[in-house]
Amino acid sequence: MDTMHLRNMSFFGYHGVYPEENKLGQRYMVDIILKLDLEQAARTDDLEATINYADIHAFTKKIVEGKPFKLIEALCGNIASRVLENYTMVHEVTVKVTKPNPPFDIVFDGVTVELSRGRDSHGGIVPV
Repeated sequence: MDTMHLRNMSFFGYHGVYPEENKLGQRYMVDIILKLDLEQAARTDDLEATINYADIHAFTKKIVEGKPFKLIEALCGNIASRVLENYTMVHEVTVKVTKPNPPFDIVFDGVTVELSRGRDSHGGIVPV
C-alpha cells in the first residue's frame, strides 16, 4: 500500500470533560495517514485516481470544529471511522489528535492520542 500523510492540520474545537473547555475551546492538531493504492494516480497524473487532500482537510475540519466530544479518543475514533466510511479508496487510516493545552496545572507539550483503523475481509471497520 501507498501512503498519504496530512500533517499538523490545525483546527479550533470545544472538546473536553470540563465545562470551561466546552465554552472556551482551543486549538487541536490532527495528523492523518492514509493507506491506499496510488499507482494509477502516479501513472496518469489524474486527480480522479487519488483522494484530494483538500477534501480530507475540509472533512476533518468539519468533524473537529463540529459536535464536541468529551474525550480526544472519541474524536480520534470518529475521524478514523468516518474517513473509512466516506473514502472507499482508503484501506487503512491512522489518526493522531493532539490537544496542546489541556487544562491541568502541569507543564508539557500536550496530550496526543493515535489510533489506526482498517477494513476487515467483510468491509467492516476494525482496529489495526
